[in-house]
Amino acid sequence: MEDLRITGYNALLTPAFLQEELPMSEASQQTVSQARNEAAAILRGEDDRLIIIVGPCSIHDTRAAKEYCSKLLDVRSQVKDELLIIMRSYFEKPRTTVGWKGLINNPDMDDSYNINKGLRIGRKLLCDLTDAGMPVAVELLDTISPQYLADLMSWGAIGARTTESQLHRELASGVSFPVGFKNGTDGNVKVAIDGIGSAAAPHHFLGVTKQGIVSITHTTGNPDCHVILRGGNDGPNFDKEHISNAKAQLIKHHLRPNIMEFASQARIAKLFAKHIKIQEQAELLKTTPIHLAVGTPQRLVALAEQGHLSMEQLELVVIDTDTTKGNYNLMEQLSGREPLFTFLNTYIAPRMQAGESKLGLF
Repeated sequence: MEDLRITGYNALLTPAFLQEELPMSEASQQTVSQARNEAAAILRGEDDRLIIIVGPCSIHDTRAAKEYCSKLLDVRSQVKDELLIIMRSYFEKPRTTVGWKGLINNPDMDDSYNINKGLRIGRKLLCDLTDAGMPVAVELLDTISPQYLADLMSWGAIGARTTESQLHRELASGVSFPVGFKNGTDGNVKVAIDGIGSAAAPHHFLGVTKQGIVSITHTTGNPDCHVILRGGNDGPNFDKEHISNAKAQLIKHHLRPNIMEFASQARIAKLFAKHIKIQEQAELLKTTPIHLAVGTPQRLVALAEQGHLSMEQLELVVIDTDTTKGNYNLMEQLSGREPLFTFLNTYIAPRMQAGESKLGLF
């Protein structure tokens, strides 16, 4: 007995079909090849520039992504002698539990899961970006989707939730570009170092060909892998001490001490009065430094007055000004107006005057 929990199957485009439908231009081929070679040269110590992966956490709006690309291209040309800039163009969202899994999995964000459409949108965007001269970086989350997109990638990432996965280490061993392994979600760097060592070796595993045929895949190993320090449960880990420790571990394992720092370490707290108990928020704030707080004036004031919400590292406060069921906005409600003024005058205004915090309304 099988398929007891399967509700159905749908036909999936083959990688070869999609690549024929949306082929790379000559300009794209030049962009990808040059960035791959330059990134590998930097990792091997043959080029003294730095690799910079910059861009949105996950793409859901292709028009916005292309607008971002056009602006980043200007910066890229200005700093090309010091930095190799590659645009982060992630389509898949790793989830700790459940949630939106990204543009490829659910492109319409309506639970229709039109994956064929998502693959088309994703490939078309990467074709457009690389044709414009922007090399792209993509997280390797699904082990089949790279067959559709990998020819357009110049750098890949293995995420913190998959860095221990044998399947992803095997995948990294066969791709044609450098790959960064993030440390584990708990901050453990050893798992990323083990991933690099594994990916550098040949592997033989179950795979899928460009024609969509299941196969036994054989790889040579990828010598251009490195560690990404992305922080952990105790906060960021890209200070001098953490970097020195990571380098020492890499050298101990006879690996090149290449390290990329994951600088997106802003901590965001949703501090609304509904749905989340104040005790739960207090426990979160006790152990987690917050850089951006989003919430209602009532909850923000309560947490600040009780000493749970520290202002020291708070760079941005976004206050919910949405209308109530009676169509009253924040300024029309006494219950909201008074805590707003209290929070502004007592807590945030002094930091705004000193240029240490900003305020936003939505």
